[in-house]
Amino acid sequence: MKKDNKVDILLGLQWGDEGKGKIVDVFTPKYDIIARFQGGPNAGHTLEFNGQKHVLHTIPSGIFHNDTINLIGNGVIMDLKIMQEELEKLREKGATPEKNLYISKKCHLILPSHRLLDAVYEAAKGKDKIGSTLKGIGPTYTDKTARLGLRMGDVLMGNFEERYNKLRDRHLEIAKGFDFDISAHKIDNLSFDDYEAKWMDATKIATEFNLIDSEQFINDNLKAGKTILAEGAQGTLLDVDFGSYPFVTSSNTISAAVCTGLGVAPNKVGKTYGVFKAYCTRVGSGPFPTELFDNDGQRLRDNGHEYGSTTGRPRRCGWLDIPALRYSIMINGVTDLIITKADVMDDFDSFDVCTQYDYNGKKLDYMPYEILDDNLKPVLESHKGWNTDITKSGTMEDLPAQFTDYIKYIEDAVECPITVVSVGPDREQTIQR
Repeated sequence: MKKDNKVDILLGLQWGDEGKGKIVDVFTPKYDIIARFQGGPNAGHTLEFNGQKHVLHTIPSGIFHNDTINLIGNGVIMDLKIMQEELEKLREKGATPEKNLYISKKCHLILPSHRLLDAVYEAAKGKDKIGSTLKGIGPTYTDKTARLGLRMGDVLMGNFEERYNKLRDRHLEIAKGFDFDISAHKIDNLSFDDYEAKWMDATKIATEFNLIDSEQFINDNLKAGKTILAEGAQGTLLDVDFGSYPFVTSSNTISAAVCTGLGVAPNKVGKTYGVFKAYCTRVGSGPFPTELFDNDGQRLRDNGHEYGSTTGRPRRCGWLDIPALRYSIMINGVTDLIITKADVMDDFDSFDVCTQYDYNGKKLDYMPYEILDDNLKPVLESHKGWNTDITKSGTMEDLPAQFTDYIKYIEDAVECPITVVSVGPDREQTIQR
């Protein structure tokens, strides 16, 4: 009996922004299908090639490879207006999404009123706000769990408008209960009514693209011997169950979510690639043990252009956190590590790494429940920098010894091999070991 292929997974091991989009783009020629399995337009995956930068929010990062199918799986949630704008930008840059983009009928839809509720809830939290991207992610996943949501396939049903109005009116009633001025609120600089009109116009996406039963599609293609890479969004430490709750996203961001986000059985999972930065960043509120508030932190931010590709917000920056990385590798069953943005640290004479946490005098080498406690402090170890421009390195032999020592140090500390080294933002600036 012929053995079916397995789905490989690529996901982030920190708080998002690890450089997943670039790596998916680099890996795409090896795969027949690239599939997103969770999250929504709160993602911002940046690709660079031929001197151009491209930012994707909902569409998988293999879209510029015309021979590769890109699938938006059932675990993804979609804002049709944002999706339409993303499609228009892709066409301007020479992509042909009509040919190689497929969308699951079971994707849940982010309504304009979901985005309104996101702003309502965040405003109500006051100083305790979580730093939401205000893309409607939380309210949409809430409605999904409450069995109230609308899905992509519903757009093609005769009663869609009636169901849409019913859910929208429910949301508006909730917003009024918070004494929120809906008429004064802007969504992407548009009034609610204007945004809604554009959103409704974008429902035509449902007739322009391949809407499919994605779980059947994925499994049929596995059986046919096709190669599939599942692309994660956000990062492991933002997982709603295993991240720094409540400062997390509203979906499961870990490898297990591939099973529910694409309809793939656990025994159909192959390699798991984990992407991490040579340092750490975080957007929004929440614990960050190695965060820097000094010149080193600002230098990481400036060197690495650490501003959110979705929100534009400056990212919080800090040193690499080994216990957190080890935790993410364990939770995801990572088989291969990919280190990115090491070039950001090219001009550092020295840098630190967190090797353990100190919690009330007790040393911990894993990420505990008490990560939210201000009494938890990083135990730092100093390393010598490489003080060399590594962006033009084409092989491991081109890299300075201090950097290859850093790679070996990380591998030994987390007991997992680093098989890909990114030395710059362009797809060509990638060393595969």
